[in-house]
Amino acid sequence: MLAVLIAGCATPVATPPERTPDQVRSEIEQLMPPKVADRSGWARDIYVAFSTQDIATTRENLCAALSVTEQESTFQADPPVAGLARIARAEIDRRAQSLHVPAFLVDAALGIRSSNGKTYGERLRTVKTEKGLSEIFDDFVSMVPLGRQLFGGFNPVRTGGPMQVSIAFAQSHAADYPYPVAGTLRDEVFTRRGGMYFGIGHLLGYPANYDKLIYRYADFNAGWYASRNAGFQSAVSQASGITLALDGDLITPGSRNAGQTELAVRALGRQIEMNDSAIRRDLERGDTLEFEQTEVYERVFALAERTTRRTLPRAVLPGIKLESPKITRPLTTAWFANRVEGRWQQCMTRGSAGG
Repeated sequence: MLAVLIAGCATPVATPPERTPDQVRSEIEQLMPPKVADRSGWARDIYVAFSTQDIATTRENLCAALSVTEQESTFQADPPVAGLARIARAEIDRRAQSLHVPAFLVDAALGIRSSNGKTYGERLRTVKTEKGLSEIFDDFVSMVPLGRQLFGGFNPVRTGGPMQVSIAFAQSHAADYPYPVAGTLRDEVFTRRGGMYFGIGHLLGYPANYDKLIYRYADFNAGWYASRNAGFQSAVSQASGITLALDGDLITPGSRNAGQTELAVRALGRQIEMNDSAIRRDLERGDTLEFEQTEVYERVFALAERTTRRTLPRAVLPGIKLESPKITRPLTTAWFANRVEGRWQQCMTRGSAGG
């Protein structure tokens, strides 16, 4: 009876009314940095990306998507890349050298006229964006025999669009893409609508138990669950005394050989009462949310917390050095995540100022 009386006296919590698409798009425009052009166009494409992938349009999530976009491209669908022509030529020369193709043959191939009347070398010397570079490589491979020898089906442009999303990610998550694709899916990534759709999906379209969005920013850069897995690696180090690179890689991809993390967990096998095959079985689930319910995850954390006598974080920013021909100074995944976090704070302030 007392519980019933208390429940009857409690003030009901009002459920906020569901917002209309126009209201969400209006908020997106409000949250964008002040100098973004075609705000309504950006808002439209961002709203479609959220709604068709059933991602909650909270202010926090909207600011997360906007902040990554600002960091990666300053809201340009196909942003220019400084020194891209030099980077592209260096990639061609590197590939040629690895295949023992003489430099004079490469120069001769680049001197051939391409489909637009210019030589491949001329197009390469003036290329400014990754979309333009991708088109040159596709044309080069299809038209020039040496192009097929050098690159085959490999296009060195692996990310693109306003969020610099992985083209491989887009190709593997295209089943429910809501727009007609006139060319290739690679072409769609370089558009505003396609780049935002796949970028937002990569950032927010997977379940995670993070208490802060900064870990999603790190995952966007390093791969899904990299921050959660880095937290697990940290716990393994605490329990075993073995120093590990906190890179989020629990197993060696494509190999049955044990990597550093797996070997460190095996060293704990007796203490966590698991054999090598059981450890491997659980670590192979490291790219899923369910890894957190595995025996190896629960037992390693329990052992590490008994050893350190404190609660350990379940997520850690991965300590990965960013490697790319486009990067000219030492940068890390943690640097990227913190940069985006700063932009997110600014975005949230814009939202508060606007009501």
